[in-house]
Amino acid sequence: MTDAEVRDNRALSRFELERDGRIAFLVYQRQPDAVVLVHTEVPPELRGHHVGDALVRGALAAIEAEGLRMVPVCPFVQAYLRRHPQR
Repeated sequence: MTDAEVRDNRALSRFELERDGRIAFLVYQRQPDAVVLVHTEVPPELRGHHVGDALVRGALAAIEAEGLRMVPVCPFVQAYLRRHPQR
C-alpha cells in the first residue's frame, strides 16, 4: 500500500483509499490555509491491515504538497501522529 493510492475526493470533502472494493475515507474541511481532518472511517473488513495508517499518510502527504497546515481533530489522526512524531 502506498501513499500515492490515496485520492482526494473534493466533491465529498474526503481522502479515500480503496481496497478489495471497499473504501476507507478521511473526511476533511478545507480552510484558506489549512485542512481540518475531521473523521476517519475504515470498513470492518479492512481493519487490522494498516489501511487507516496508509490513508492518513497519504492525506498528510497531499496536504503538505499543497503547502497547507493540517489540523488534526480526528482521534485516529491524533493517535497516528502520536505514534509517528517524526511526521
